[in-house]
Amino acid sequence: MATRRRSGALSEEAPSTGAPNTPSASAPPEGGARTRLAALGALLPALTALPAAVLVVPDAVYNVVPAAASALALGDAEVPALLRATGCALPALLLTVPLAALAARRLPAWAVLATGAAVLLAGLVAARFVPSVPLVAAVRAVQGVGAGIVLPASLVIVWERGSRGLTAAWAGVFAGMLILAMPLALSAVPPPAAGTAVPDWRAALAPVSWPAAAAVIAASGYRLLRGRCSWALPAARQAERGGLLLPLAPTAGFTFLAVVAAHDWSPGARLVVAVAALAALLALAVAGGRDAAAGSPEGCAIVMIAVGLLCLPVAGPMTGLLSATAHVRGDGAAVPALPFALAAAAAVAGALASTRAPARRAVPLGYCLMATGLLLGLAGTPHDRWTPLLPLVPLGAGAGLALAASLRGAGVGAALFGLSLCFPALLAGQLLVLSLEASRLTRQRPVTETQRAGALLDAYQLWLVIAAGAAVLLAAATARARARRAPAHGATLPGKASAEPGGG
Repeated sequence: MATRRRSGALSEEAPSTGAPNTPSASAPPEGGARTRLAALGALLPALTALPAAVLVVPDAVYNVVPAAASALALGDAEVPALLRATGCALPALLLTVPLAALAARRLPAWAVLATGAAVLLAGLVAARFVPSVPLVAAVRAVQGVGAGIVLPASLVIVWERGSRGLTAAWAGVFAGMLILAMPLALSAVPPPAAGTAVPDWRAALAPVSWPAAAAVIAASGYRLLRGRCSWALPAARQAERGGLLLPLAPTAGFTFLAVVAAHDWSPGARLVVAVAALAALLALAVAGGRDAAAGSPEGCAIVMIAVGLLCLPVAGPMTGLLSATAHVRGDGAAVPALPFALAAAAAVAGALASTRAPARRAVPLGYCLMATGLLLGLAGTPHDRWTPLLPLVPLGAGAGLALAASLRGAGVGAALFGLSLCFPALLAGQLLVLSLEASRLTRQRPVTETQRAGALLDAYQLWLVIAAGAAVLLAAATARARARRAPAHGATLPGKASAEPGGG
């Protein structure tokens, strides 16, 4: 049952909630130090929960497949079942996000976040003890459910503070972690070198666990830091609740097709599924954008699709290419994480910079940076550790800039609606990359490791061209959605015309 909520006064830089908040009659005014402490209380759980949740998405078990097959007594025909089991986290995550978004709007967001972080941490701890393939699938699904609960709750906690800077920080860390997640996971679980002992393969099921523990601690201390003022949003209306659940049915259908297609269908059939899913997600975003609860002035839902499609599906394969080329050169298979970390920092910097520019200019500029970075990736090959800086830094900066700017003027329902579309787009991007790689390997039939690395590089460069084209199409769709929404709703949502310096 929905609890009655009191709402705190938003600052003049507050993102729109769909209805202006008013100070709680019983809450004492907060001083400067108290306000900063309360902002820290919102920032810590949100920004520790984001890395914990996003790090669930990468699947690092490929590096330890021989050790896993030996420990579980699996034959060659049973290895695909293991890979399907370890891939259960992302489907579970994207199916959980819409339901968790509704829960975060009906219940205290900090309690929802603490619950999700505890579930995630339990899944990470249990991963160290799984003895069979079915339990691997169960544990990975639990991790995905925990991450799916944490993500919308962290966004609502930041939104409750009503600060444009905090919202931008959330957007930057989110985009940055999508770029950094795969290198961190693979760096934590490198393939064993020749002549060395094989580590416990189950470490690949939970390569980085400490952010989840930090999120649990930060969520537990949230009530102490926020003060006596009960910061909360107005209760969700029926239209908003319906919008939050709108992506659930199509997402469930696509998830089922993607899981089946990833291992049993031809590369061409996988491409058809991925392209059809992206078209459906874009149509859903455009249709939802016409609704007062799910729509936003800058096309937040479409930008979320772009961030999901372009960040991890571009950075993840690049990580694999760097590892493969290093192995061919005899340098081991270590992944240089520093370029990806710099790209993640660029995402945070771009998001924070969006607070100083009008959103109507920042969103197109973000798309331009993302498309430019993708095309710059064609100019270099992964032969040294600094090559990834060329595409990844503009990609990260553009993603952070566009995402943070698109959240300005949006209601919390619109932001959560967009988040529900982000991870289906990520899954579609991964399916596209997988299909292109499988098609090129089937066509060229490489024999040596050098030939295999070359085939994967050809497929990746084709993916960069497709991704750049997709960025242009999504930018056009965002501009069209904004143009169609402006005559009916104005440049900003009601109550926001004078709330944001520099435009909306």
